[in-house]
Amino acid sequence: MRRMTMALGLCVALSMAAATAPAQAQFSGEEEQAIRDIVREYLIDNPEVLVEALQEYQARQQIAEAERQQENVARMSAALFDSDAPSWGPADAEVVLVEFFDYNCGYCKRSLPDIQALMETQDNLRIVFMEIPILAPSSDVAARAALAARDQGLYIEMHNALMSHRGELSETVILQIAGDVGLDVEQLRQDMQSPDLAAEISANLDLAEAIGVRGTPAFVIGDRVIPGAVGLAALEDAIAQEMEGS
Repeated sequence: MRRMTMALGLCVALSMAAATAPAQAQFSGEEEQAIRDIVREYLIDNPEVLVEALQEYQARQQIAEAERQQENVARMSAALFDSDAPSWGPADAEVVLVEFFDYNCGYCKRSLPDIQALMETQDNLRIVFMEIPILAPSSDVAARAALAARDQGLYIEMHNALMSHRGELSETVILQIAGDVGLDVEQLRQDMQSPDLAAEISANLDLAEAIGVRGTPAFVIGDRVIPGAVGLAALEDAIAQEMEGS
């Protein structure tokens, strides 16, 4: 350890000398090589130091990323929590939970029962649904179908049916699901072509990128981004924390 401390001290001194001293006052080539040899020998003898350093670096990166996300969520709060995106729950709910999802995402499908359970037990919660079709061309078709179903007052029914579907989604399957939930399929076909829907989906994708959403599902509550299918208990805990802080 004493040799490592000396080496680190020499490294610091070397850096300071390089920055402030004339070239002739810097360490000689032999001295620099000696420092490198000491550090190299220590790291070979103590490789766990590298693992600890990497873990510390990753922890700091995660903290920095979380702080960036908090800043971005605060900056984009109106687009997240006060948007015209489809939602479930009272408009004046105390807590708003935003979900970014894709209908071809297996983890999103796994989260559906958690969302449904929240809506059964949380009286003061509103869930905002942000369609980000990123996994397949049929994801975009499904997203446009769900958003178009909003005009017929059946968004939640269409959303839940698409999320509950097991197997490959195709336009034929999507329209069959639409008919099963009671939608006027021909009207839906027309409404799906609206440029407004394409613009809405594009805005959702831009918003997801702006706040650092890396995949689906991702949840936003308060100033936090919660990635992944974290389960009902974790979502309930996040909601409880938000209610306590509001």
